[in-house]
Amino acid sequence: MSKFVCRSLRNVATGFCVALGISLFSGPVQATTIERVVSPGGIEAWLVEDHSIPVVSLSLSFLGGSALDPADKPGLAAMVSSLIDEGAGDLDSKAFQKRLADLSISLNFEVDLDAFSGQLKTLRENTKEAFSLLALALNEPRFDSEPIERIRGQFMTGFAFRDEDPGDIANRAWFEAAFPDHPYGRTSGGEPEGVAAVTAADMKDFIARRFGRDVLVIGVAGDITAAELAPLLDATFGELPSNAASFEVAEAEASAGGVIIIEKDNPQSTVRFGENGIKRNHPDFFAARLLNYVLGGGGFNSRLTEEVREKRGLAYSIYSYLQPQAHGALISGGVGTENSRVAETIDIIRQEWRRLVEEGISDEELKNAKTYVTGSFPLQLTSTGRIARMLVTIQYFDLGIDYLDRRDGIINAVTQEDVKRVARHLFDADDLLFVIVGRPEGIEQTRPPPSRFAGQG
Repeated sequence: MSKFVCRSLRNVATGFCVALGISLFSGPVQATTIERVVSPGGIEAWLVEDHSIPVVSLSLSFLGGSALDPADKPGLAAMVSSLIDEGAGDLDSKAFQKRLADLSISLNFEVDLDAFSGQLKTLRENTKEAFSLLALALNEPRFDSEPIERIRGQFMTGFAFRDEDPGDIANRAWFEAAFPDHPYGRTSGGEPEGVAAVTAADMKDFIARRFGRDVLVIGVAGDITAAELAPLLDATFGELPSNAASFEVAEAEASAGGVIIIEKDNPQSTVRFGENGIKRNHPDFFAARLLNYVLGGGGFNSRLTEEVREKRGLAYSIYSYLQPQAHGALISGGVGTENSRVAETIDIIRQEWRRLVEEGISDEELKNAKTYVTGSFPLQLTSTGRIARMLVTIQYFDLGIDYLDRRDGIINAVTQEDVKRVARHLFDADDLLFVIVGRPEGIEQTRPPPSRFAGQG
């Protein structure tokens, strides 16, 4: 499968080091503390040591993602993420990939709206070489013509599949309608015209402007000590510019309310819905998380599943989720149902949105939501790679190095008064924006589709 398709499916001090003991959990990965490691050159990383298996994982994010793509070249950041490991320094694409494979090193890059990220995983014995190859990719990517055209072709194939997929159409149209004048209205995967226009010079300029140590966040987990990691940070990232080019992304507010219909000859309609949400570092985030678990984030335990699937058989699956971004946030959801039952399904979604505000949730629902949100979290930390990514997330959203110690307490402290207040503030059925792809019956369009999607069918 092409890189483009894979990445589309899988839709961030001074001194040698300061160790802060933060209790994690006892589980498959026997990590016990988070350490703040600062290299002799001043590069910071957060580290969780785990010496139970000889593996080291690193996760990194440069702040500033595809939202910074030039308006005439949407897809620039995505092209860089797909090509940065296709040859670097004296190693062309085949030689670079062979070197990774020979040493069993996994190196991958990806981009979203807000960040350009990378993940590295290696056996302990190959750590120095793995970090050296990462440094080569970040500092000396080649962007040779053969891999550029090969990857560009994969993107174009991916666009052709994407443009026939109802779910992808609904998602892209929703964002373009919700954020018509904001970079969040563009997909991080780019558009054909943008990818076609990207040159090697564009990608080299991207690296020079976006990769700065001041916007770099690093998480490391596995069989490595702080003393071993510190010099590797300088060797890997020390040659990067001290500062990335300055950038500013405006705060995003989704355009409120309405129904958009994109006609497509399918027996079933695909529906994407959502409204403005809550940022990850907001004090009320977990109250909103618990509310969403009850509404549509709890699978078979959620109200939407009960009302739409179990009671009425309108859909096989319906869901909602919180979608926080750096410059905005959403409460989003999706469902697929027969064309003849779209109107009924949307009515129920709106009813459940209103019921959450008017009635709140029961004590039992709140208790069950807390149990799930606290109990399922350790499953996100069952490998060095997952832990490294979590360390980046905690830094990215400025949650604090003691976040993992405080998390359960924050969740368990949420009260009925909190969830009622947050429900009243966040959930507004009249602000829900629906995008329907299909030929729904019994429902009127109240907003025109974005021009890119007009006339599809």
